[in-house]
Parts: sequence; C-alpha cells; structure tokens
Amino acid sequence: MSRCTIPIPSFIGPPSAILVPSGNMADVDIIVNKFVALWRIPFIRLKLPWIFLGLSMVGSLVKSTQLVPETYFSNSRNVLNMYFVKVSWGWTLLLLTPFIFLIHYNDSLTFALRRMSSLVVATAIWYTFTETFFYIEDATGTCHRDQVPHKEFTTKWRCRSAGGQWDGYDISGHSFILSYSALIIAEEMAPMATMERNRNIVLDMLYVSLNGIVFIWIWMFMCTSVYFHNFWQNGLGTVFGILAWFVTYRVWYPKPLSPGLPLKPTKQS
Repeated sequence: MSRCTIPIPSFIGPPSAILVPSGNMADVDIIVNKFVALWRIPFIRLKLPWIFLGLSMVGSLVKSTQLVPETYFSNSRNVLNMYFVKVSWGWTLLLLTPFIFLIHYNDSLTFALRRMSSLVVATAIWYTFTETFFYIEDATGTCHRDQVPHKEFTTKWRCRSAGGQWDGYDISGHSFILSYSALIIAEEMAPMATMERNRNIVLDMLYVSLNGIVFIWIWMFMCTSVYFHNFWQNGLGTVFGILAWFVTYRVWYPKPLSPGLPLKPTKQS
C-alpha cells in the first residue's frame, strides 16, 4: 500500500510529517464528500432549527398518546445517553476545538484564536441555561416520599438523596443542549463545503466525527421528545437552544466586536 505525507504547521513544532495509508485517506475522503453533499441540501442546512422544533412538537404529541411501546432508548441508562448525552458538551468541545483551529489557522492564526473564543461564549451559554433550569426545578418543586410531603428537603438533589421524589418544573435540559450543540456544530462545519485546499486526514476525521455526533444528538433528541418530559418542557428546552444559537450566529457574530462567523476558505489559485 502506498503512503503519503501530511505536513504539520511549523509553528506547532519541528518540521515533520504524519504517514497515512493513501487507501485509508481515499476512504475518508469519500465519506467527507458524502457529508458535504448532504449539508449542501438547502432544506437540511437552512431548516435545521425548524426540524428540531418540529421533532419536539411531534415527539411530545406522540408521547401524550401513551401508545409508544417501551424500547431500549426509553431507559435513561442506555449507552448513548450515559456515555454521550450526559457529557454532550464535553464531546462537543473535544471535537470542535481542534476542528475550528485547524480549519482557520492557514487563513490567520489570530482569526483562528478569535473563532475559538466562540466556544467560550457557547460554554457560558450552556452553563447559564442549565443552571437556570436546575434553579427553576428547585424553586418550583416539593419533595415527596411515600406520597408524604417533606418540606425539609428544599432541593431535588437532597430529596433524591433521601429516597424521595421531586416534582419541580423540569425544563428539558436534553432538548436544550442537543439542539444547541447540533446547531453550532452545523455552523462551524460549513466551511468544509467550499474548502479546496489545506485539507488533511486529521481535519477530515474530525469532520466525520462531528457529523457522527450531530446524528447521535438528533436521534437522542427524538428519543427525549418521545419518551421523556412533556410538550411544554421539551418545547421550552428546544426554543431556548434555538434562541441561543440565533442570538449568537445570526445577530451577534456577524458584527465586528464578536468571535466572528466561520470563514469560507479562499480557493486555491
């Protein structure tokens, strides 16, 4: 099998190269091109926020019929929920951080670092919303054990630690984070659709992985809508996720004093 080299930017370290089997690179390139073609479909690229809103509404309505049978994914301890959704923001940062840097550093290292600051903004948004959801659930709930109220337990955590059940208003954090994460990943992956230079196996693998994560997020978002929470709890979580994406990528980021929008790479002459 023939081998090819991928140069590493000199500012990262001494000049060196990664040896990658060319056959494997060809396979990855085919997968990348298929994902690029998928995201070029206007309905998917432009209507993704509405797709999430529609899935939330339809899924919650289906749940309200109580006709949906239990499946592996109706158990919150399924593998995707335990090892992906519960640490979804960690997966998002793990894959997006190097991807944003690699896709922009050739145009400008300064701009690459500026673009990476969008992840700081996104993390602040994630933390603020999730903590607010926790606060609302604690502020609106009471603890019950054996159908007897226990007012001495004032938070969900203390109530459950004592073996009780908490009945606060639980806005779906899953609906929020899965929709928000998928929307910002879709935004950050957009430059790959027009990228004709400076591609390498690392960037391609990150792109494939990000697409895989987006599909997991969409699937688990549907499962959340069908099996957990109610219509308004799922709807509010989804609306807040879409709103957070819209305010940043559609209102703030196009302005000069912001992390900026992902660049479309210049074509190789």
